[in-house]
Amino acid sequence: MSAPSFAFRSVAETLVIAAAGGAALGLGGFPAGWLSGAILSVAGAALAGRPMALPGWVARVIFVVIGISLGAVVTPELLRGMASYPLSIAMLIAAMACVAAAGTAYLRLVHGWTPINAYLAATPGALSQVMIVAAEAGADLRAIAIVQSIRVVIVAVGLPAVLSLLGFVGHAARRANGPLSFALIDEFAILIAVSTVCALIAHRFRLPGGLLFGAMIGSAVLHGTGLIQAVVPWWVANAAMVVLGAVIGARFTNMPTRQLLNYFAAGFGAFAVAVVIAAAFAAGLIAVWPIPVAEVAIAYAPGSVDAMMLLALALQLDPLYVGAHHIARIIFVSMTMPLIARLITRAPARAAEIEPPRGPAPFQD
Repeated sequence: MSAPSFAFRSVAETLVIAAAGGAALGLGGFPAGWLSGAILSVAGAALAGRPMALPGWVARVIFVVIGISLGAVVTPELLRGMASYPLSIAMLIAAMACVAAAGTAYLRLVHGWTPINAYLAATPGALSQVMIVAAEAGADLRAIAIVQSIRVVIVAVGLPAVLSLLGFVGHAARRANGPLSFALIDEFAILIAVSTVCALIAHRFRLPGGLLFGAMIGSAVLHGTGLIQAVVPWWVANAAMVVLGAVIGARFTNMPTRQLLNYFAAGFGAFAVAVVIAAAFAAGLIAVWPIPVAEVAIAYAPGSVDAMMLLALALQLDPLYVGAHHIARIIFVSMTMPLIARLITRAPARAAEIEPPRGPAPFQD
């Protein structure tokens, strides 16, 4: 079999497996299901010895699409909501900064991870954003994907269970997604053009994750100011998540079982550190501001935005309060993560630092 034919079959097989895994969890209503399902299915195939691969240009296009989709969640209503809860949001940002710092220190000291791997794994941001920065920074995608996925899954599954035991929660209804409206096709064209230009500018200045964050900023400005209403169709956004999951899952090829178990141990440890810190800040807020415990718990939980919003609706809590906090978290992480990642990767002393033998460190790709 010729090399081009083999490469085409590998790419086709990778996309089919990713689509099957993403659809299985996405259609089932699993939080971040299209992305996490694709990661799990492709990673499983890679660990089983199948040749999983995707061209680099595909990943770059997907980064821009995901950035445009993420920026669309910034609406004038959410921006006004953020201005209505200054104390609560300030404490949230402080909590997330402490979570990232403490989680980084834990992974460095206990598991011997490198600075860039530890920081990106501990950052409580959106999974897709973190993984794109990790890919462009040359970090270990396998290690970071496992630690971040453990956080997302435990928060999405564990938090509703705990609130249910306390008598707060019911059953969430599945969110409906709308199709692309042809009446807004001109706005959609503007959205694509402006976001793409912003992505290329950020990439030109070598900002880690620049294609995603540049596109996200362009989209957020257009939507946050109310200039446009058009959004990326649900099926395009889901397809982009599937392809990103395939890119991440393919990196699990030839990974030893022992290394996989080490990543899981690091993930559960980092999650425990994050929970303790976030709970402490949430308890401090409740002590000085009479607000429902469930509302604060959902707003401060570092889970996926869509899952937390669904849970807020099921509990009949204030969706503006919850949404404003999660958007504030995403904006804070989005603005700081690329800059911190650049500082870490450009520090020669840290890059050359030899880790003490405290355990197997993540593979360097």
